Amino acid sequence: MIEGGESVLSPSLEDYLEEIYRLALSSQTVRVTDISHKLSVSLPSVNKAVHKLKVQAYVDYERYKEITLTDKGKELGYFLVQRNQLLQKFLNMICSNCQVAAEAEAMEHYLSEPTILAIQSLVHFLQRSPECYRRFLDFRQAVDQDIPTE
Repeated sequence: MIEGGESVLSPSLEDYLEEIYRLALSSQTVRVTDISHKLSVSLPSVNKAVHKLKVQAYVDYERYKEITLTDKGKELGYFLVQRNQLLQKFLNMICSNCQVAAEAEAMEHYLSEPTILAIQSLVHFLQRSPECYRRFLDFRQAVDQDIPTE
C-alpha cells in the first residue's frame, strides 16, 4: 500500500531522493559520485541537491563523506519508489505503447496523492478480478484492431 503523503520537494529533488533511497538499498555507502553516475548529472548539481535535502532533513551529509537517509528521508524515499513501481505496473496493465519507465517518471511528479491512490485501487481491483482484467484486455485488443465494440 502506498502511504507517505505528498512530497513538498521539487520533481528534481524527488529524483535525487528516490535515487539515494534506491542506492542505499543496494549498497552500504552512498556517495555523491554514485548519484552523479546513476542520474548522469554533474557533481556540483548533486552537491547542490544533497545540500537542499540535508537542509530539509531528508539526508545527513558532510562534504566528501557518505550520504545517509534520515528516517524522514527513508519514509519519503520508500513512497517515491513505490509510487514509481505502481505507475509502471499501471502502464503495463493498460498495455500502454510507451517507454514505461520514462512515462512513469514523467507522470509521478505531477499526479496528486488522491490520483495515485485511485490508480493503486484500480490496479489492485484488476489484479483481484482476473475476469474483469481479461475483458479489458479483450476490449483493448478490439480497439487496437479497430473492431467495432458494443
